[in-house]
Amino acid sequence: MSRPTRAATAASALRSRLPAALAAVATVAAGLTVRAVTGGWFGKYAGDALYTVLVHALILVVRPRVSPARTATGALAFSWAIEFAQLTPVPAALSEASVLARLVFGSTFGVADLLAYAAGAALAATAHALLRRDPSRLPVVG
Repeated sequence: MSRPTRAATAASALRSRLPAALAAVATVAAGLTVRAVTGGWFGKYAGDALYTVLVHALILVVRPRVSPARTATGALAFSWAIEFAQLTPVPAALSEASVLARLVFGSTFGVADLLAYAAGAALAATAHALLRRDPSRLPVVG
C-alpha cells in the first residue's frame, strides 16, 4: 500500500478544515451584523451566543474530527473561563488598551452572559451534529 503524497494530505486537511473556517468567517459576519442592526438585550446576548459559536468553529479548524459534544463543551468552557476572568481586573485593563482585547475578553461579568454562551454552544453542537450526519449539506471543495 502506498503512502499518500504531501499534496494529497494537504488537500485532505483543507477539505476537513475549510467548512469550519467558513463557519468561523460567517459567524464573525453574523456577529458584526447583529451588532450593527440590533440593540438592547437581543444584540448583546446574540453576540455572546455567537462568540461561543465562533470558538466552536475555531476548535474545529484546529481539530476537525472532534465530536460535536466535545467541541461544544470546549467552546463553552473557554467562553465561561473568559467570563469568570472578568471577576478580576485583568480583562478590563486589557480592554482599555485594545479594541481587539475588548472584543475577546470583554470587561464586566454578567450571569446572563453565561446562559447566552450555553445557548451558543447548544446551537453550534446541533448544527455540527446535523452537518456531520448529512455531509451533503457541506460546501463542495475541489
